[in-house]
Amino acid sequence: MKGDRCEFCGGEMEQRRVLARFRYKAQTFYIENVPAWVCNKCGEQYFDAPVYKRLERIAQQGEHIQKTISFPLAEFDMAIA
Repeated sequence: MKGDRCEFCGGEMEQRRVLARFRYKAQTFYIENVPAWVCNKCGEQYFDAPVYKRLERIAQQGEHIQKTISFPLAEFDMAIA
């Protein structure tokens, strides 16, 4: 993908290790240290096919994931002007 451009904004792609959000069968998984191509303009992430397949295998074995994270969750309508 080096030399390719982002499909959304046309920015340059660069290779990085990222915290990837991966959706699989109505569940969301966060997977650390994933090699990805990232747009240096808008941040869109792209994964090579072998990386994507590995993300799928990790998600399929989700019951073996032992680390859980939590984060604040706000309701959009709660913002009062």
